[in-house]
Amino acid sequence: MKVLPVAVSNSSPVFPRDKIKPMDDLAQIARGAKEKGGTVVQCHGVFDLLHIGHLKHFESARAKGSMLIVTITADNFVNKGPGRPIFPEQMRAEALANLMQVDWVGIVEDPSAEKAIDAIKPNIYAKGNEYQDADNDVTGKILGEAEIVESYGGSVIFTDEVTFSSSSLINKHLNIYDPPLQQYLESLRKEGALEYVIEKVEELANLKVLIVGDAIIDEYIYVRALGKSAKENMIATQYMEREVFSGGVLAAANHVAGFCKSVELVTSIGAQESYEEFIRESLKPNVNLTALINESAPTTRKSRYVDPGYSMRKLFEVYVMNDLPLPGSVQTDLELALQERISDADVVIVTDFGHGFINDQTIQLLCSEAKFLAVNAQSNSANHGFNLISRYPRADYICIDEPEARLAVHDKTSSLPDIIQGALLEEMECDRTVVTQGKHGCLAFEKGGNLTRVPALTSTIVDTVGAGDAFFVVTAPMAALGIPMPYIGLLGNAAGAMKVGVVGHRSSVDKTSYIKFLTALLK
Repeated sequence: MKVLPVAVSNSSPVFPRDKIKPMDDLAQIARGAKEKGGTVVQCHGVFDLLHIGHLKHFESARAKGSMLIVTITADNFVNKGPGRPIFPEQMRAEALANLMQVDWVGIVEDPSAEKAIDAIKPNIYAKGNEYQDADNDVTGKILGEAEIVESYGGSVIFTDEVTFSSSSLINKHLNIYDPPLQQYLESLRKEGALEYVIEKVEELANLKVLIVGDAIIDEYIYVRALGKSAKENMIATQYMEREVFSGGVLAAANHVAGFCKSVELVTSIGAQESYEEFIRESLKPNVNLTALINESAPTTRKSRYVDPGYSMRKLFEVYVMNDLPLPGSVQTDLELALQERISDADVVIVTDFGHGFINDQTIQLLCSEAKFLAVNAQSNSANHGFNLISRYPRADYICIDEPEARLAVHDKTSSLPDIIQGALLEEMECDRTVVTQGKHGCLAFEKGGNLTRVPALTSTIVDTVGAGDAFFVVTAPMAALGIPMPYIGLLGNAAGAMKVGVVGHRSSVDKTSYIKFLTALLK
């Protein structure tokens, strides 16, 4: 079949795929059109599933000018839930390029349209009428986009056309999830879960949070495997590059700060290799850091050697730390810092990595003084079997994984539901419990209630580091609000699913992205 060229607004005959241009080219095309007296209009979105609402939007936008440029968010920056985007960026771009209303198409390597707007500088930036009320914009981006457009004399318009939700259409008509997950999500949609969980997520902003735990520097050293050494029984690798993140309680505090306006963070860093300046720069502005200095230790650093060519495969790791208990003077300062802050906190979150920061005396203070105490006591390579959740005589909410639950009750073989509802309750006083199971989701339990199994929300995993911590710290304030445990399981799995799509701690879970994720799942 012969393919005919499509004429665009500058009268240059091009094939549809030739409308797709790099951002620099689009900027030049737009500049040339405006110099000739043309009016450039820009639309931006994901446009994962084109529908009549999009067509009407483009038609209305194109009528406002002489050239319509449509930019789309690149795959790596689409945060609309598991399995999204359905269609990769090149296919989405080609679908748009085949529309007669669209003159040019660009793919934006950024989570928002702001850089694209700044490059193209359209006379008119067109959005659908659902964005007209900025308070209803779950992306949280329209105000920033409008500010850029108006900074160079452009204007923002809202097309008043019929609107449809791509997420709703996808969820209703395309089977993008496994049957058990699809059935679970459909049951939540029928009970109106989306409106409820968004309302509760918004309420988190009013909570005052105190978060306590081990500061960790997570170092990723990227290497390429060369092969076995000729003279030694070891694998030789070639250094490529290095990336450093604030991890442990530092990363956890950033997650919480994405939802709650007031976050007090109490931790300890070393006098040797402290990374203090790096740590302070990495924390969100609404995190108030109290960093006690341990003169006899470095700031704990975990160096992971990673082969990025094989799905972020980690070859081995090296711990740089002193995991002895805090010196007496630092321990005294810690107790004073906690006593000064704990009475003001609506929820106290403890991320106990078992590296010497939290001792039995600190645990006693936390358990006796916290209004609402949420605890994760992690088992890892450095403390395996020594840092159990049962160190805490009480908590209001705990979140641990299956091996940690089994270690706490010394039971390798019993069913996990029996452990959660039986032996674990006998080990400590706690009304709300979540046990995570990786790709199998989680089990959520409330004392006196039912045990709920919640399926995992994604099978696409980039890096598992910090996923359990994200689950825990995002749901801890939610548990303090009294959100039912079946929803806690859902909301935690959502945070975990978002986190496994990120390398290390390059970004944290924030409210805007989180609501977009939930909306894509439940609309």
